[in-house]
Amino acid sequence: MSETNPAAAEVAAPHRYTAAVAAEIEARWQDFWDAEGTYAAPNPKGDLAGDPELVAKPKKFIMDMFPYPSGAGLHVGHPLGYIATDVFARFQRMTGHNVLHTLGFDAFGLPAEQYAVQTGTHPRVSTEANIENMKVQLRRLGLGHDKRRSFATIDPDYYKWTQWIFLQIFNSWYDDEAKKARPIAELVAQFESGERAVPGHTRAWSELSAGERADVLGGYRLAYASDAPVNWCPGLGTVLANEEVTAEGRSERGNFPVFKAKLRQWNMRITAYADRLLDDLNELDWPEAIKLQQRNWIGRSEGARVDFPVDGERITVFTTRPDTLFGASYMVLAPEHPLVDKFTPDAWPEGTHDVWTGGHATPAAAVAAYRAQAASKSDVERQAEAKDKTGVFIGSYATNPVNGEQVPVFIADYVLMGYGTGAIMAVPCGDQRDFEFARAFELPITCIVEPTDGRGTDTSTWEDAFSSYDAKIINSTAEGISLDGLGVAEAKARITEWLERSGVGEGTVNFRLRDWLFSRQRYWGEPFPIVYDEDGIAHPLPESMLPLELPEVEDYSPRTFDPDDADTEPETPLSRNEDWVNVTLDLGDGPKRYRRETNTMPNWAGSCWYELRYLDPHNSEQLVDPEIEQYWMGPREGQPHGGVDLYVGGAEHAVLHLLYARFWSKVLFDLGHVSSAEPFHKLFNQGMIQAYVYRDSRGIAVPAAEVEERDGAYYYQGEKVSRLLGKMGKSLKNAVTPDEICAEYGADTLRLYEMAMGPLDVSRPWDTRAVVGQFRLLQRLWRNVVDESTGAVTVVDAEPDEDTLRALHKAIDGVRGDLEGMRFNTAIAKVTELNNHLTKAGGAVPRPVAESLVLMVAPLAPHIAEELWRKLGRDGSVVHEDFPVADPAYVVDETVTCVVQIKGKVKARLEVSPAISEEELEKVALSDEKVVAALDGAGIRKVIVRAPKLVNIVPA
Repeated sequence: MSETNPAAAEVAAPHRYTAAVAAEIEARWQDFWDAEGTYAAPNPKGDLAGDPELVAKPKKFIMDMFPYPSGAGLHVGHPLGYIATDVFARFQRMTGHNVLHTLGFDAFGLPAEQYAVQTGTHPRVSTEANIENMKVQLRRLGLGHDKRRSFATIDPDYYKWTQWIFLQIFNSWYDDEAKKARPIAELVAQFESGERAVPGHTRAWSELSAGERADVLGGYRLAYASDAPVNWCPGLGTVLANEEVTAEGRSERGNFPVFKAKLRQWNMRITAYADRLLDDLNELDWPEAIKLQQRNWIGRSEGARVDFPVDGERITVFTTRPDTLFGASYMVLAPEHPLVDKFTPDAWPEGTHDVWTGGHATPAAAVAAYRAQAASKSDVERQAEAKDKTGVFIGSYATNPVNGEQVPVFIADYVLMGYGTGAIMAVPCGDQRDFEFARAFELPITCIVEPTDGRGTDTSTWEDAFSSYDAKIINSTAEGISLDGLGVAEAKARITEWLERSGVGEGTVNFRLRDWLFSRQRYWGEPFPIVYDEDGIAHPLPESMLPLELPEVEDYSPRTFDPDDADTEPETPLSRNEDWVNVTLDLGDGPKRYRRETNTMPNWAGSCWYELRYLDPHNSEQLVDPEIEQYWMGPREGQPHGGVDLYVGGAEHAVLHLLYARFWSKVLFDLGHVSSAEPFHKLFNQGMIQAYVYRDSRGIAVPAAEVEERDGAYYYQGEKVSRLLGKMGKSLKNAVTPDEICAEYGADTLRLYEMAMGPLDVSRPWDTRAVVGQFRLLQRLWRNVVDESTGAVTVVDAEPDEDTLRALHKAIDGVRGDLEGMRFNTAIAKVTELNNHLTKAGGAVPRPVAESLVLMVAPLAPHIAEELWRKLGRDGSVVHEDFPVADPAYVVDETVTCVVQIKGKVKARLEVSPAISEEELEKVALSDEKVVAALDGAGIRKVIVRAPKLVNIVPA
């Protein structure tokens, strides 16, 4: 507290703003807001329709990223973004907007399930308890949420629509000609009519079996099941999406090793939207760093697809340098490439180099041994620039289509299935990894670019590869095609045209982005609305059977394994519930036996569309009413793709959540369910509140609150400890809860402190000792309105003096601009400056100034603002009052100080009008007595004028 003896001070000033007074005010106004529905945002129709005048105002949809209800509760770092959006939302209400601001809970997923496994508590029980605790903590902060719209992703009424969206995606395909998703029924109609040929079949659609039709459609569906290499994490007992695997090849959650395994899993064909996901970034108001991360993850590259014939079939590669085809002296497939088995013969071809075989008697043995070796490495390890290159010849040769040469086909771990086609043409003269591999396996290195570094064209003398976009192509002529003498760009165009004309390739675009692995071998997630018949064909459940609720199971833990045991397979918790898995259903053609899908959806599913549920949260008939969606999220000037007006959250979701949500929005837009093709128009990444971590000699964190500082060093229980700025968290023993700060100072003080710590997008260290500064600001604000001895209001009905008017309107102008620009720290500084002006001026504060000051404070510290507004005799809530507007006449300084320099030294200071012209200012300066005396009759060579603040005179 600010007093040395708080008890004595309270006796002397019984009506002072104290922590106890703050607590009483805050609790009372929170009850008032709830009872009055102060933050209820009306929809244009439906059960949440409201005041037509408010609906007619411009709208603002402001969102926070979904909180995950942790058992540890909130620390003071968590609410930073929530307070910021609340301040911004309050300001928007006061500037004439209908504001939708609410908060739900992302509640499925691994953390709750792992906690349940550890404690034996059902994940629903622990999750719902965590949600209630978080609601209490958030309410105490005075957040102005429309609570009618809140929900959790685990609510069956919510995940019914998550399942419904999955079915829309399952029942859709991407039409490359129309550049949009279309219902799968339209594709079936094309097959039935013969308008579209059935791929892979010479028979008509009507002649195919049900299984064959399902396989064909699976190649088109935007949600499909396939046998494919996946990221298998034995330590978690589940597979993971690429985005959930760290650069070190470990699980993002738990840091367990991740291996490649081949399993049948559900996928989302997000790759179909790669171009649109890239292009539409241009119209979004997002941080450039986030856009760049998405662009890099999608990874668009232009090049050519080239077919290399092998025994009447072909291996297709993607290359960004088709101009180097003449230098391709061997091929490499990823070890897990499906063509490896097809092209691996029973015996080594005659004349096979010993170094190619890996010492194995047969190609099959060599391939099997090498695959086992490669499976133990992560993608990162496989891509590392290892000194020793490994691989094995599979026993087959391909034909280089440009010159007819036979090139051996290898498998090597430096080629991944995750990029291109999982196959490369190796050009060792121009690629360092190919060069090292060729040297290791005694393969030819053909020089096809003229070196510009003087090394010559004899590759036997080379120590490394040579690559340059400025070099000329050489040794690249065959019948019907010559690239010799061309530059790279011209050579690429010519060879691409030749490939297309010859029917052995085409110019194409490739993406780093892979389809989204959508299956999880967990219990705590949304069940798939899919069943399988006796032939294993997948069938979607009809909408009338949704939601498919998660069943109760005795054992909800997945089967986990030794984290390093790659030779394991998933066993899902749902698969152990036989009564739920095996069911008899009537899907429209009579009762039949089916088997349910026993994987669950990833926790990302529920957060892919939650912005839409906020709009129309109680709708049981539609995903969202079209008119309501159009009102809040539809395209408008400056927002061509529509979306949420402001979305605030951490930068750590740059790829995962944001990319997935954009994909779902585009599918729903294509199918006509929404008018917004993008979910979030403006994105703002708040920084992190950090805290000092103190560690003992063993490196173990010790309680930060119990550390003592002596002579610049830090001690815990007498032992010296280290200090380092880092994250705040329970495990680091440095967490400070908002409850602690609210109890000591009040929620308004906490809100002000977090907003005043620095720019919102910059990380900043927490310092509990500094919180009192904002508490004192509120005490001075209170003191300027309320007599601490009597509790009487002290403002007077009088006009403010000139200085106060200028201070007031400058503050209004500055605070308004800062709140609009989310510069909350500088807004607080301007409020503080005005408040200090009033304190120093002494005497009673004029009512117009007091009321304007309270209104400026209202978005930042709403509880004290409400209380003072009421004490000032105003009715109702300050929430919907108009924010003050500055009088321009008082914003501009009446005079400014102009410095006059002669030979760089200040000789005079002039008080002039801020609007003075350069010509007039020069006249005033040259006629000033001090300037005339300083010149002492000397001539003037030059006068430099920077109106209104500087005149620089250069004597002759």
